[in-house]
Amino acid sequence: MARPVRKAAAQAAESITEEAKGPAKAAKPTAAKANTTKKLAAREAPAKADGATEAPKRGRPRKMPEADAEPKATKATAAVKGKRTTYIQNICSLYSRDIKMPRSGIVIANITHARSWHAELTFPPPAQPKKPGRKRKAETPDEEPTEDESKPTKRKRTASPAARPIKKAKAVAKPAKVTPKNIINTAPTQRLHVFVFGEGSSGELGLGTSKKAIDVKRPRLNPNLDAQKVGVVQIATGGMHCVALTHDNRILTWGVNDQGALGRDTTWEGGLKDMKEGGDDSDDDSDAGSETDMNPHEATPAAIPSTAFPEDVKFVQVIAGDSTSFALTDDGFVWGWGTFRSNEGIFGFTKDILIQRTPALVEGVKNITSLACGANHILALDNKGNVFAWGSGQQNQLGRRIVERNKHLGLIPTRAVKNVKYIACGDYHSFAIDNKNRVLAWGANNFGETGITHGAGESNAVIISPEPVTELSGKGFKMLKGGAHHSVGVTEGGDCLVWGRLDGYQTGLKINELPEESVISHNGRRRILKVPTKVPGFKAQTATCGTDHTIAITTDGKAYSWGFSANYQTGQGTDDDIEVATLIDNTAVRGKKLVYAGAGGQYSVLAALADGDTEMVNGVNH
Repeated sequence: MARPVRKAAAQAAESITEEAKGPAKAAKPTAAKANTTKKLAAREAPAKADGATEAPKRGRPRKMPEADAEPKATKATAAVKGKRTTYIQNICSLYSRDIKMPRSGIVIANITHARSWHAELTFPPPAQPKKPGRKRKAETPDEEPTEDESKPTKRKRTASPAARPIKKAKAVAKPAKVTPKNIINTAPTQRLHVFVFGEGSSGELGLGTSKKAIDVKRPRLNPNLDAQKVGVVQIATGGMHCVALTHDNRILTWGVNDQGALGRDTTWEGGLKDMKEGGDDSDDDSDAGSETDMNPHEATPAAIPSTAFPEDVKFVQVIAGDSTSFALTDDGFVWGWGTFRSNEGIFGFTKDILIQRTPALVEGVKNITSLACGANHILALDNKGNVFAWGSGQQNQLGRRIVERNKHLGLIPTRAVKNVKYIACGDYHSFAIDNKNRVLAWGANNFGETGITHGAGESNAVIISPEPVTELSGKGFKMLKGGAHHSVGVTEGGDCLVWGRLDGYQTGLKINELPEESVISHNGRRRILKVPTKVPGFKAQTATCGTDHTIAITTDGKAYSWGFSANYQTGQGTDDDIEVATLIDNTAVRGKKLVYAGAGGQYSVLAALADGDTEMVNGVNH
């Protein structure tokens, strides 16, 4: 039987004993009685500790009497008054141990059987001790669970201790039922050979710390991304870093990690080494040579620890910006790390976090089916056709006006447009193709990079919100991509169209042969191609833009490049700008079926199907 019940019985008996004495003056307590009182106080003290909340005993009035006040007789007490002997005998029948009555010294003995408590009997509470005792211990298994204190409750009948059932309050909770994931995306599976070229002094080529990994003039197979041993199935290029997804669901990163773009710890205590002057004029695939001062943890592809993600997460796409990286899961959630930058420097990853150095789940977006990334902004398309945008909005690339005093609101994913089936980004502008096959664009437009002619050529020209592009609509585009100030698109029929800035050969067209009405000149120099124009010489499957150069992949698996080439980012083996579309050809890629091209600020990446694969790679347009 629970201890509180024994105490209640003792208190009841005490109350009856006191009533039996009546108003007569109590005799002085004997030494035995004094000891009994001390023991009772020591037993009750722990239940009255400061700050402790004792569970109310059911059947007890809610308001406690003052410490020295006489307890009021309850209806039950009055009913049995005058039948004290019988009442005490009934009390004795409830317990299997001796009960020593407080203060009176009466001992009730020879109790042989425990019976259930009668619900109609209630007892007045004992006087509270003047000093709090020790803090009460946690509820014992035999105590009843606390119930609502709003009204008195009756004590329910209970079975004998031998047959007492397990209380629900103490039952071990069953494991929560695991809800199956809602799979809406499929991961790519075809393994790729990865080729790199261009500037590699910051480890963005992923070739390690060799001196020959700095200026790679033509495509070179990256041995650190071997198709069989590593198995890359999708790759993304950022400003100065790369992200890759492997067949076994790992995310590899390499390149600059100054603002957490790699999503992992790259701390290195190695010393700096002097670098010899001179370049690499060879055209072989070897990366042998003297070591550099590059951080090996950044210059070599490595996986983000699996402990950074939940055990059941499955990735289907990765993307990269200037200093950010994001990954999409099969159930439509987005993970990200790094930081966005603005014209003033580091802008933040969220409004509360400046730099996110390890992967974090992006709040506010779900059921996402595709991601696209600019230099410092991101678009996310959900399965209902809604496009969410966040990041830096200084050029209106988020599709909404951002007030300077509330600029950090741009870091909160917000819907920019609806009824969309495709998204893409330039560095500072954005594209979408809606369900009516219209091309929408917004963001920076000072070089006409959105394809919208009004404002082109004007300083700080922007398209504030998504706007249909008349010159691009109705042409059947299947993909779009932008650089810093120019853009490229490929139609279902294989036409590769370009527009925007052209004074650095970004369009791959002979500038002097373009019609006068299709260009905008400044100080007698042709600077902007305002009319989307087809690049001749090949049928395109996909294309990409770096800051100021462009690469297109043809339907038969070859690559053409053009534009700014000061760091060998065109893969043509020269640092002279490439005016027109030119085939990328060397022993590394010759005979390979190329299916992907990615371009960073000063470097580029090509990918070919591994031996035995014959189809286009999944996610080739990302």
